Amino acid sequence: MCFPLAKARGWAYANAMQIVRLSDAHALPRWRRPEALLFLMAFAMPIAFATWSALLNNFVIEAAGFTGVEIGWLHTVREIPGFLAIGVIAIIIFMREQVLGVLSLFTLGAASAVTAWFPSFGGLLAVTMVASVGFHYYETVNQSLQLQWIDKKKAPQTLGWIVAVGSGASLLSYGLLVVTWKAFDLSYSFVYLTSGGITAAIAVFCFLAYPQFEAPNPQLKRMVLRRRYWLYYALQFMSGARRQIFMVFAAFMMVERFGFEVHEVTALFLINFLANMIFAPIMGRAVARWGERRALAFEYVGLICVFLAYGGIYFFGWGVVLAAALYVLDHLFFALAFALKTYFQKIADPGDIAPTAAVAFTINHIAAVFLPALLGYLWITSPASVFVLAAGMACVSLALALMIPRHPEPGHETVFAGLLPTPAE
Repeated sequence: MCFPLAKARGWAYANAMQIVRLSDAHALPRWRRPEALLFLMAFAMPIAFATWSALLNNFVIEAAGFTGVEIGWLHTVREIPGFLAIGVIAIIIFMREQVLGVLSLFTLGAASAVTAWFPSFGGLLAVTMVASVGFHYYETVNQSLQLQWIDKKKAPQTLGWIVAVGSGASLLSYGLLVVTWKAFDLSYSFVYLTSGGITAAIAVFCFLAYPQFEAPNPQLKRMVLRRRYWLYYALQFMSGARRQIFMVFAAFMMVERFGFEVHEVTALFLINFLANMIFAPIMGRAVARWGERRALAFEYVGLICVFLAYGGIYFFGWGVVLAAALYVLDHLFFALAFALKTYFQKIADPGDIAPTAAVAFTINHIAAVFLPALLGYLWITSPASVFVLAAGMACVSLALALMIPRHPEPGHETVFAGLLPTPAE
């Protein structure tokens, strides 16, 4: 009776230890190829993270009595591992990137599963920190693997489909919450445990069912900071600062100002990700056709308008329908952010992808470490000012995006490449 189980375990271990070059991966069944693994992990991550996000604002207000100050501190703590994502460079000296990505995904799922067991300020900070380590290290490695494993010519379209798959997972999570939360009188503990457990289980499957894929270009296992990547670093910094305002305060506003309940917040998230499922592949084709500069400029102009309109909700007392519509538009514009990935893929040396992904993630989170806490204090005096500040950040991002050339490549990273000497490093 034990022989089939032992045989299955042996098969799984052999799969996990097998090394397959990317050039040979086409001989594998479609479901075991590198792209399939990227899609599966993209599906798994939002099951835990989207559920955590959907319940968070209601949970912290109902269970822990949070105000804007406490939610600001929670998100500051949540972003500390993102700031420390540069530690990935040290870890991949001893561990393969693929293994680290799967392990991080498991950590996210396991920590998310026990969130409701810690309904206090200190407890939530601790469990959020652990989950955030998993999330940010997964995102860092995942971005690196995407750029190494996906062909440049197919990257915009494939990344668009990956965004769509992640949105589909979020849509599934939110749809189930909307349908079942009140109908079955679900508890926070049950939902967190189920969603986090599913993500952790998929991570275990990813480790056991897929071989280790070997990219053709060995990655540098040290910190890489190159002057010719300066525009990419600047765009990453502004993206992180701007996005924090949306992540922390947009959904919090829906609960605090308009009294949204769990199923109402979740329904709003559901609409967001349904829209992303439909439009992300279209956006991928648009980036491939029109280029990163136009795509990012379009995103930032849209975000300027959205953030100013958020401020108008407080200045002029605009209603809940407009706030909900702006929230959906916000998500759609942010979906274009993968154009920043393809810009870097075009200008990067192949061996720089992994260390630069870690450096970029750290740069992206510099502002994230202090902005949520500081803006939490501004929020309790003038919520509109928080969104006006975000609009200003989007203006800076727009100015930077216009410096991207129409056809970026090594040696032609910015529109100034022909006017100024190109640095070697």
